[in-house]
Amino acid sequence: MTAATHSPLFPRESDTGQIVAPPRDADAVLDGLDPEQREVATALHGPVCVLAGAGTGKTRAITHRIAYGVRAGILQPGSVLAVTFTNRAAGEMRGRLRQLGAGGVQARTFHSAALRQLQFFWPKAVGGELPRLLERKVQLVAEAAARCGIRLDRNELRDVTGEIEWAKVTQTVPADYPAAVAKSVREAPRDPAEIGQIYGMYEQLKRDRSVIDFEDVLLLTVGILQDRHDIADQIRRQYQHFVVDEYQDVSPLQQRLLDLWLGDRESLCVVGDASQTIYSFTGATPDHLLNFRTRHPGATVVKLVRDYRSTPQVVHLANGLLNQARGRAAEHRLELISQRDPGPEPVHTEYADEPAEAEGTARRIRDLIAAGVPAGEIAVLYRINAQSEVYEQALADAGVPYQLRGAERFFERQEVREAGAALRGAARFGGNDSLLDDVVELPSQVRAVLSTKGWTTEPPTGSGAVRDRWESLAALVRLAEDFVRAKPTATLADLVAELDERAAAQHAPTVQGVTLASLHAAKGLEWDAVFLVGLTEGMMPITYAKTDEQVEEERRLLYVGVTRARSHLSLSWALSRSPGGRASRRPTRFLNGLRAGSAVPAARGAGAAGTGGSVERGGAARRARRGPVLCRVCRKTLTDAGEMKLMRCEDCPSDMDEALYQRLLDWRADQAEQLSQPAWCVFTDKTLMAIAEAAPGSAGELAGISGVGSRKLGRFGADVLAICAGEEGARGAGDD
Repeated sequence: MTAATHSPLFPRESDTGQIVAPPRDADAVLDGLDPEQREVATALHGPVCVLAGAGTGKTRAITHRIAYGVRAGILQPGSVLAVTFTNRAAGEMRGRLRQLGAGGVQARTFHSAALRQLQFFWPKAVGGELPRLLERKVQLVAEAAARCGIRLDRNELRDVTGEIEWAKVTQTVPADYPAAVAKSVREAPRDPAEIGQIYGMYEQLKRDRSVIDFEDVLLLTVGILQDRHDIADQIRRQYQHFVVDEYQDVSPLQQRLLDLWLGDRESLCVVGDASQTIYSFTGATPDHLLNFRTRHPGATVVKLVRDYRSTPQVVHLANGLLNQARGRAAEHRLELISQRDPGPEPVHTEYADEPAEAEGTARRIRDLIAAGVPAGEIAVLYRINAQSEVYEQALADAGVPYQLRGAERFFERQEVREAGAALRGAARFGGNDSLLDDVVELPSQVRAVLSTKGWTTEPPTGSGAVRDRWESLAALVRLAEDFVRAKPTATLADLVAELDERAAAQHAPTVQGVTLASLHAAKGLEWDAVFLVGLTEGMMPITYAKTDEQVEEERRLLYVGVTRARSHLSLSWALSRSPGGRASRRPTRFLNGLRAGSAVPAARGAGAAGTGGSVERGGAARRARRGPVLCRVCRKTLTDAGEMKLMRCEDCPSDMDEALYQRLLDWRADQAEQLSQPAWCVFTDKTLMAIAEAAPGSAGELAGISGVGSRKLGRFGADVLAICAGEEGARGAGDD
C-alpha cells in the first residue's frame, strides 16, 4: 500500500530511485519539477488554483512551492498553514517539507488546526476550560434517540449519526434539517422529522454534559473568529499564507473557517480535482473549487495533467470514463497524459457468481505474486465493505496474506510500541547489552534487538496475527536500512529519534500484504496492481444513486479506483450472487464502450475512448448452469454463503456427527500449527461442519462440499477422508 505521491522516508530522484540529500538552496528545490509543477512552485503571490489530475504529483508541486518560498526567504515557515483532510496526508506533507529544508511549516487537518486555536483562545474568548471533546458520538446519539422514544438498530444508529454530521458541516440546525434534506435530494435513512428530533436532543445532551464533538470544533472556532475580531486579527498576523490540498472535498463549514482565517487577503493556494469528488455524502462539494476563479478573478490557474503514476493503457481507460461523464464537474475534467512506458491492457472478466469471481481474483493475485509483484503492491477494491468477506476467504484459501484498509495505525500497534521501547532501551544502554556485542552496523543492531520481539529472517507462512506482527517488525528493519543508506554515520539513538518524529507525523512504512479496501478508503493511495471487483449495475452505480448527480459521483468513484493502478488493472463482475443463481446481473454501464463487445452510450458516443483491454470469461462462467441451491432439509432456496456451505438453513436440524466434527477440529489445529497459519486458513468452521454432516466417502463427494476446492482437496483430501472413515493417524501438512 503506497501513498499516491511517492513519499519514502527520504526523497528520491524519480529517474534513479537513489536516496539524495536535501536541496542545497532555493533553486535546487526546483530541480526535477516539470514545467507545470515549476510554475506552481514559483507562483508565490496572490490567489493560486492548481487543477491536478490523478498521479500528476500535486503534493510534490505544493510542498516544493512552500519549500521554495521558505528557502528563498519569501515565506517565513511559521507564517504558513497547509491544510489537508487526513492525518496521514498531513504527516506526509510535514515529512516532505522537513526533508526539503522547510521544517517549522504547519501542516494540519482542518480539525487539528481549529482545535489548537480553540484550546488556546477559549479561556480568553469564553472563559474556563474548553469542554471535553467527545471521541465517539454514537452512544450519545443512541441515548438521544431513546429519549425521543425512537428505537434504532446498530445500522440505523450509524446512519443517523452520519446525518447529524452532514447537517453540522453544512451548517444546518435541527429545526431546518427536514427542509435541507428535501432541498438536497438527499435520501435520509428514516423520517427526516425524526432525525431532526434526535439531532435536537443530541445537541441538548451535549450542552447538559458540557461536551463537544468534532464538528463543534469547527463551529465554535468559526463563532469565536466571527465575534472576536481581536482574536481573528491575532491569528491572521500569525498565518499569512494558506495552502489547501484536496480542495474539491471542502465542506461549507470548512470554507467558512478558511474565509475567516484569510480575512480580506488573497494569499491562498488551493489544489484539487473536481473529477475526484467522491465524498458529497459527508457535505463535501466541488463548488468552491469550480467557483474559485469567479471569487478570485485575478487568480493564477495551473493545470497538472502529466500522469507519472499509471501506464498509457490505464490512463486511456480513465480518460474514457470521464469522456462519458456529464454535469458541471465533467465540464472541468482533465485529460491525463501518461508519462510512463506502455504496460499490459486492462483485463475485463465476467464470472458466473460472486464466489467464482473471488476465487478467480485470488488466483490472479497469486500468479502476480509468483511473477514478482509484491503482495503489498496489490489491492482489491470494492464498492461497499460488506463485499470484503468473500475476498478475505478466497485469499486465505489461496494462501495469500492480506490486510484490511482502515486497521490500527502503524505506530499505535502493540508490537511496534514494544519494538520502539526495546530499541530505545538498546540505544540508551547498548554498551552493556550482550545482544549487541560485536554488532557494529545499525541495521544489524536493529535486527538483533527485534529478534527478541519475534522478528526472524524468514516470514511465517500464511496470514493472521503472527504474520501481521512479523510484517510490522520487518517494516522497522527496512526503515533502518533506508535510514543508514541516507545517513551512513547514524547511530541507534539517531534512528530512535527518527522513529519518534515519524510517529508524531503518523507516517508509517509499508506493511506487506494484499490490501482489501472500499473505493472510498482507497482515495490517496496507489498500487502496482489493482483489482476492481463487483462492477455490476446496482453496485456500480450503487442502487441508491437516483439522481443524475449521484450517478455521476459513482462514475467518479470508479475513476478514482482505476487511477489507483500503476500497471496492472483488472475489472470484473459476476452474473449472479451465488452458485446456480439466475444470471440476471449486467456489468456497470460505466464500462459501455470501454470494454470489448460493449456499445458506446448514445448520448456521449463521440467522446468515448474506444475499447480498452479484453473481456475474459472466468472459469466458473464457463461451467454449466446449475439450479438454485436448496436446503437439504426443508428445500428452501439458500442465499446466505454460510448456509450454502452447509447445504441447509442455519435453524434447520443438523445430522452432524459430533465426534467426527471434534476429530476434524483437532486435526485442523495440528495442521494450522505445522503451517503457522490461523486455523481458518486450513478449513473454516462452516466447511468442517459441512464435512461432518456429509461424512464423505470419496474424493468426489468431498470435492462437492463448498469451501473445499481442488487445491485443498489435493493438499488435505486424503487426511479428511481418512478421518471420516475412522482411520487414525493423519499425514503432516508438509508431507504432500
